[in-house]
Amino acid sequence: MKRDVFRFLNEPREMPDKVPLPLRTDGDWNELYGSFEDREAAHQADRCLDCGNPYCEAKCPVHNYIPNWLKLVQEGRVLEAAALCHETNPLPEMCGRVCPQDRLCEGACTLDDGFGAVTIGAVEKYIVDTAFAQGWRPDLSKVVPTGQRVAVIGAGPAGLSCADRLARAGIAAVVFDRYEQIGGLLQFGIPSFKLDKSVIATRRTVLEGMGVEFRLGVEIGKDVAIDSLLEEFDAVFVGTGAYRYTDGGLPGQDLPGVLPALPFLVHNGRIVTGGDTWGRPVAGWETSLTLPNLEGKRVVVLGGGDTGMDCVRSAVRLGAASVTCAYRRDEANMPGSAREVGNAREEGVRFLFNRQPLGVDANDAGDVAGVRVVETKLGEPDANGRRAAVPIDGTESLLDADVVIIAFGFSPVVPEWLTTHGVEARGNGRIGVGGERRLPYQTALPKLFAGGDAVRGADLVVTAVQEGRDAAASIARMLRKAAQPAKAALDAI
Repeated sequence: MKRDVFRFLNEPREMPDKVPLPLRTDGDWNELYGSFEDREAAHQADRCLDCGNPYCEAKCPVHNYIPNWLKLVQEGRVLEAAALCHETNPLPEMCGRVCPQDRLCEGACTLDDGFGAVTIGAVEKYIVDTAFAQGWRPDLSKVVPTGQRVAVIGAGPAGLSCADRLARAGIAAVVFDRYEQIGGLLQFGIPSFKLDKSVIATRRTVLEGMGVEFRLGVEIGKDVAIDSLLEEFDAVFVGTGAYRYTDGGLPGQDLPGVLPALPFLVHNGRIVTGGDTWGRPVAGWETSLTLPNLEGKRVVVLGGGDTGMDCVRSAVRLGAASVTCAYRRDEANMPGSAREVGNAREEGVRFLFNRQPLGVDANDAGDVAGVRVVETKLGEPDANGRRAAVPIDGTESLLDADVVIIAFGFSPVVPEWLTTHGVEARGNGRIGVGGERRLPYQTALPKLFAGGDAVRGADLVVTAVQEGRDAAASIARMLRKAAQPAKAALDAI
């Protein structure tokens, strides 16, 4: 049958059905978007122009073969599409759910200007979910074990991606993580309405089937010394993420009702999955922190990134009486996904743009009374070309609040157990990698590599996946080179 190349004119862009709004505002934590049926996925994939210069692929950090696997979906060849997805992306079902496609592949789609971009993310999710449900697993039948072993520190997206690629290279990967489950912020930071935790459990099963071993509840530097890993394993990869929140230094931020975003999301993630309850100290954090129940509370979230959107939408589901997001620039300069902002608006979140926080005020009882803000205008661009937010004199006001969540961003910290081994710390707490005479992602310690947010700073899941994947390639290259003299010696016997 001849393909209708003008399908995009007759078939509009569509997303899978959403959970009805009344359920979302009544505490429903299921994934917001459902899944395509076979016919729906094929129709949406068939809208692709196969334009010959795939901007979608170029914009994707892992450079997925998007037009190619869309064509396979059109033809009903879902298992082949799943194999092709995994050639570039070790965690495609995660990225299909949590990537800001409107800023990446879909935003670069030729059809995005006027016709509606191809629904790439939802089709990617469909491909992998369908293939897994049909029993598809990565084919490692031709992989030859090398006998080499690598320790992976951190079971977040960078670590999981690295472990996947090591297994495909015949290198045994043992993944250590201080948390009780794999996934890092995929498990604990990203809410279930964006990424159902059963998806992570399935990926664990897949990775274990590939030979990856997980040792959870183990903290490096405390339970296990880095020296022992460097001695026991042929190489070590560090993907510890970025967990230090950006301190805005606001007066009043130490009040009991002021919460850093990440502990709030991590603790709430445990509660939703039945691993904890409200009113208990947050586990896994250096400072003592107890989070309040948000039911009936007025919540103000400071910050306009994707973490801020996760916070406001979680607060809605936790029964907050009102939820307000205050951001110091205008909406056009907001770093969060436009789709997530739209979903938050739909769920009743109020947005106040051009509002810069000055401090948190307390009432007579010592509880949070509100956030003092000042209106701003956009001034001259900063060093990165971004226009600064300039306060406007005489425009101060108070946003009433019972709870304030600070979502100004996060940065990594180079742990002491690395710095004592000569691994350099770069700006904003990042691990130093690369440089002259080093492989990509290799640190000053030749056997130790690093990637993801620990190296780049807080960024997208897909960039962590890309760095974990590419770091594994560097590790495999080093280990192959190291094995050659040993093989030559054996051959000479």
